[in-house]
Amino acid sequence: MVYITSWDEFVERSVQLFRADPDSTRYVMKYRHCDGKLVLKVTDNRECLKFKTDQAQDAKKMEKLNNIFFTLMARGPEADVAEVTGKEQIDAQPTKKGRGRKQ
Repeated sequence: MVYITSWDEFVERSVQLFRADPDSTRYVMKYRHCDGKLVLKVTDNRECLKFKTDQAQDAKKMEKLNNIFFTLMARGPEADVAEVTGKEQIDAQPTKKGRGRKQ
């Protein structure tokens, strides 16, 4: 088991691990409320990568990693994950106009 301290390195190595063997790679997240710690683990039964944090702002980073893995699982391991982020997908949705009260 390797605890990686840098978030960017963890994401990069996790994506490489998934692309190398997508059938046996799994992604686990564990949150312990009593400690306030979030542990993310990516493993393929040969290599195990872990990232541990107690910062609340890392929840958005975890959401981005989830979106990356969802994209890789749905589109295949060769999919381009450069455009995958949580914020742009929300911004890309059209706004609803003409609903509600006029002011």
